[in-house]
Amino acid sequence: MIRKASIMFVYKEQFDEYKRRHDEIWPEMVEGLKEHGAHNYSIFLEKETGKLFAYLEIEDEDKWSKMAQSAICKKWWDYMEPLMETNSDNSPRSVDLDELFYLA
Repeated sequence: MIRKASIMFVYKEQFDEYKRRHDEIWPEMVEGLKEHGAHNYSIFLEKETGKLFAYLEIEDEDKWSKMAQSAICKKWWDYMEPLMETNSDNSPRSVDLDELFYLA
């Protein structure tokens, strides 16, 4: 598995709604994530800043990169856009993190 981590940014007044939408994630979104090789996906919130720390494990970079082109992913981005900082295509603005340490 390939471990990936990134930081995204949720608006402070939208913390509860962001959590609610993830608590009620669409089954077809879960299916899409799994079909594109995602495992052990977690998102954590730093309340003081609105930073989200996302961690997931993927099977393959090419397979994972196709998730962003899927209709369900684009629909999810449109749904989440009012709650967080996004790019012009409504994808979450994110910063990829480099792994510096891993203990198995």
